[in-house]
Amino acid sequence: MNSRTKIAAFGMIALSFFAFSGNVAAQAMKEKTVMVGGAAMYPSKNIVENAMNSKDHTTLVAAVKAAGLVETLQGKGPFTVLAPTDAAFAKLPAGTVESLVKPENKETLTKILTYHVLAGKYNAKQIWAAVKAGNGKAPMKTVEGEELTFWTKGNDLYVKDAKGTSAKVTIADVNQSNGVIHVIDTVLMP
Repeated sequence: MNSRTKIAAFGMIALSFFAFSGNVAAQAMKEKTVMVGGAAMYPSKNIVENAMNSKDHTTLVAAVKAAGLVETLQGKGPFTVLAPTDAAFAKLPAGTVESLVKPENKETLTKILTYHVLAGKYNAKQIWAAVKAGNGKAPMKTVEGEELTFWTKGNDLYVKDAKGTSAKVTIADVNQSNGVIHVIDTVLMP
C-alpha cells in the first residue's frame, strides 16, 4: 500500500468515525434523552439496552442476568422499573449481592428484582397525582405480587418497601421503548 492509499484509507476511516459520531449526536438530539450513569438513555431502546450503558447500574444489570430476567425486561411491557444504583446495592450488608447472584439463590434474587417492577408505565406526574389522591401515599402492586408505597416530601418522590425502608427517586421519567425507569438510591425488599 503506497502512502497515498494509506492516507486515503485513513481519511475514509476518519470520515466514517465522524459520520458515526454525528449519527449518535443526531439521534440524541432527535430523541429526548436523559443522562444516567454517564450515558444517554434513548426512548427508542428497551430497558435492558439502556441499563447496560449506565455506569451506575452494573450491579443491577448483573443481577437481572443472574435472575434470567433479561428477556422479560426486553419484552413488550410496558414496565415501570425502580432501578437501584450500584451505590444502593453497596448499602446492603457485605456479601449480600455476591450471595444473591449465586444460582442456588435465583428464586430470592428474582423475587427482589421483580419487587422493583410495576406492570404498566407510570411516569412521575401520574405517581404524584396518585399520592395526592391517596392523602399522601399511593400503594402500588409490584410484578412480584406485594405492594410498594409511594410518598412525597417537598419536591421529592419516595417509595417505601414492605419492611419500611424508603428509597428516593433520584432521576425520574427515563423513558424506554417498553416502559419507564425511575432511578432510586436504595434497594427495596419484599
